[in-house]
Amino acid sequence: MRRDEFFDKCYEHKHALIFAAGIATAIIGKKALESKTVKNAATRGMASVMSVKKDAEECFQDIRENAEDIVVDAHEKDKKEIYIESEE
Repeated sequence: MRRDEFFDKCYEHKHALIFAAGIATAIIGKKALESKTVKNAATRGMASVMSVKKDAEECFQDIRENAEDIVVDAHEKDKKEIYIESEE
């Protein structure tokens, strides 16, 4: 069988080949996901994400506290200006 004939036969049965490739991919993927290396990598990745989340929450809390302080200072300035104007 020549090379061209082989590819012609494969092209005739392309749906069957795609189906077989899908099954092979699923089997290989399942084996890969069950491996110790993938589990360790996923665990490390999740730990990194949780660490970043904690750092972001702390940063957000600091920003929030600073914003609240700015608002309180602004209200105090407004009150001082009102009292100064009313005394005149």
